[in-house]
Amino acid sequence: MVKEKILLAYSGGLDTSIIIPWLLEHYDCEVLAMAGEVGIGLDHAALREKALKCGASACFIEDIAESFITDYIYHSLKAGAVY
Repeated sequence: MVKEKILLAYSGGLDTSIIIPWLLEHYDCEVLAMAGEVGIGLDHAALREKALKCGASACFIEDIAESFITDYIYHSLKAGAVY
């Protein structure tokens, strides 16, 4: 029987790191971690190592900076959004 897979939006912080073993324990699944690089300079090797040590079977890091800026940041600035 093939295990279900869960794709987790992974930041490497406490919350997303602790949820990996919890998901494994409670859902008997395979956890795949995915991080989006938006231009803040992630340490890819350290992030991948941490996800795998927490129990993820793989960690994908995608460069999404250009689409994040053009699809979200520009529109937010045009709308006058403030933090």
